Amino acid sequence: MPSTTLQTLPVLVAGGGIGGIAAALALVRRGFRVKVLEQAAQLGEIGAGLQVGPNGFAAFDALGVGPVARSKAVYTDAMVMHDALDEYQVGHIPTGQAFRERFGNPYAVIHRADAHSALLGGARASDQIEVLTATQVQRVEQDDATVTVIDATGARHVGCALIGADGVKSAIRRQFVGDEARVSGHVVYRAVVDRQDFPLDLQWNAASIWVGPNCHLVHYPLRGGEQYNVVVTFHSRETETWGVRTGSRDEVLSYFEGICAKARQLIELPKDWTRWATADREPIAQWNFGRVTLLGDAAHATLQYLAQGACMAMEDAVTLGKALRVHDNDFAKAFALYQRSRVARTARVVLGAREMGRIFHAHGVERLVRNDLWRGRTPERFYDAVEWLYGWRVENCLAD
Repeated sequence: MPSTTLQTLPVLVAGGGIGGIAAALALVRRGFRVKVLEQAAQLGEIGAGLQVGPNGFAAFDALGVGPVARSKAVYTDAMVMHDALDEYQVGHIPTGQAFRERFGNPYAVIHRADAHSALLGGARASDQIEVLTATQVQRVEQDDATVTVIDATGARHVGCALIGADGVKSAIRRQFVGDEARVSGHVVYRAVVDRQDFPLDLQWNAASIWVGPNCHLVHYPLRGGEQYNVVVTFHSRETETWGVRTGSRDEVLSYFEGICAKARQLIELPKDWTRWATADREPIAQWNFGRVTLLGDAAHATLQYLAQGACMAMEDAVTLGKALRVHDNDFAKAFALYQRSRVARTARVVLGAREMGRIFHAHGVERLVRNDLWRGRTPERFYDAVEWLYGWRVENCLAD
């Protein structure tokens, strides 16, 4: 691409969530101007907490916002799994000094809005990133030198390339791939509870999960321990469609009969619930379509069972930026390297999350097998098992 085109046309990024803003930061670091197109009326993240593994912190650092993200995180002492029926401790993974030495970064939890704001602060500090809100992508046109996004008002946005980071319901993926999201039938309720309202006997500095038949509950501290994230998940009796709405306390209670009293406290706490009917995507081998590539949930939407959705999106952004560096901002070559570097890894996360959901929600004899799987396992064996996931670094992010 001629240098004059690079200087005059921005890279377009569809989506202003965690993946889209991370992509904008990576692109600015390669010398591009960026125009972010966000359909919401204002930038921000709905949801509650998210977990950030060492790979996520490596990505935050590479995007130049590591210190800010670290200042907003709560550093856990462990990841802990209990059986929700009898309180048996299925697994305990310490995330202290030995964990940090093994993976080079901590494990932490952070409010989703705080993670997004750390990235957004980096974007707002740059005069090379323009953000347009209330701009819904409808379709894409391209030629040999440019790509044009047409929004819902008919306005045309011209750039030298387009990054489709527009989420599970990506309009860009719909145009170029045409597949449907895979609705899981698993419903997630999320809420945030103030510390003074949270049970003292559950105020652990840990990412904690209670696993039960066709359901589970998660809790961990947020914002310096002043709040707690509460998440409950169950297999719905209804035919679900992907979406978010206000939840019903009575519905939650109806799915958690038989769990132990200690875990049951969690579903009595929230005053307001937000209900997600979850979906993922079947992995695909092609993300690139001329001057267009996919990123984040648009490329590889995953269920929540490995707690890696946000981390994978940030990894994508960092990898794309490094591929552009290796190929001197040649989009065709960089997109090819980016795709080759990310497809198998993200597909492993998507498929692994589905299987982890089955393990979490085991019942009958499968529940007994699950509880035996990790019995007596040392921290080192746990670390070995997650090396493939948490061992990601900027230095090893590109395919050979």
